[in-house]
Amino acid sequence: MIRAVLRWSALVIAAVLFLVPFYLLLRNGLSSRAEITSPDWTFWPKRLHWENFGRLFDQQDVPFARSLLNSAIVAVLQTTGLIVVCSLAGYGLARVPYRYSKPVFYAVLATLMIPASVTFLPSFVVVSTLGWLSDFRGLVIPGLFSAFSVFLFRQYFLDFPKELEDAGQVDGLTRWGVFRRIVLPNSRGFLAAIAVITVIGSWNAFLWPLIIAQDPDSWTVQVALSGLLTAQNPQLDLLFLAAAVSIAPIVLLFAFLQRYLVQGVTESGLKG
Repeated sequence: MIRAVLRWSALVIAAVLFLVPFYLLLRNGLSSRAEITSPDWTFWPKRLHWENFGRLFDQQDVPFARSLLNSAIVAVLQTTGLIVVCSLAGYGLARVPYRYSKPVFYAVLATLMIPASVTFLPSFVVVSTLGWLSDFRGLVIPGLFSAFSVFLFRQYFLDFPKELEDAGQVDGLTRWGVFRRIVLPNSRGFLAAIAVITVIGSWNAFLWPLIIAQDPDSWTVQVALSGLLTAQNPQLDLLFLAAAVSIAPIVLLFAFLQRYLVQGVTESGLKG
C-alpha cells in the first residue's frame, strides 16, 4: 500500500509539473496584456478574452492561419515521402542480397554524426539554385531522407518473418510485389510509429523553414511564432495563445497515437 501511494504521488507530481507550461499558455493566452504583466498574480483571468482568437487570426503582418495550413501540408508531404524513401532503403539493406550492403549501411549511419547545421549552407545553395525558395519543394524535398528512419526500418525488416516473404515468392510475386503486398500491409503499426515521429519533427522544425520560407505566405507555424515574438510591439497575450494553438494538433496526435511510438521502439530492434 505504501509503495502504491508513493508511486501514485510521484506520478501526480510529475503530471502537474509537465502540465504547468500548458496551463500558463492557456492562462496568459486568454488574459489581457495588463493581467499578464501585473505584479499581482491570479490563478485564472477574471474574464476570459475569447476575442484574442479573432485578433490572432486577423494579424496582417503574421498570417497565422496560413502558417498552420503550410505546416500541415509540409508535415503530410514530408511524412509520406520519407516513409516511401526510407522504407525502400531499409528493406533493400535488410533483404536484398548485395555485396556492399553493409558498407552502404555504415555510411548511412555515419551521416548521423554530422550536425544538421553543417549541411544547411550547401543545402541552401542547392535549393536557391533550383529556385525553390519560399516554395513547398524547398521545405519538403530536403527532408525526405532520414538516416535514423532508414536504420529503424532496416532493424524492423531484419526481424520481419521471412517465411511470409518466401510464401509470396512461391506464389509468383516479385520482390517489389512481396514488399508492397505482404511486408507493408503487415507493418502498419510500425509505419504509424515512424509517421508520428516524422510529423512531430516536421511540425516543430524551425531553422530550415526560417531560412527557406522568406515570403510570409510560405511561413510555417514555428516561423510565424518567431514573427510574433520579434515584432516591434510584441503582444504577449497573442504570443501565448499562438503557442497554445500551435501545439494543440501535436498534443492530440500524440495522445491518440502514442501506443504506436512504443510499438515502433519494441519492433525496431532497439530493445534493451
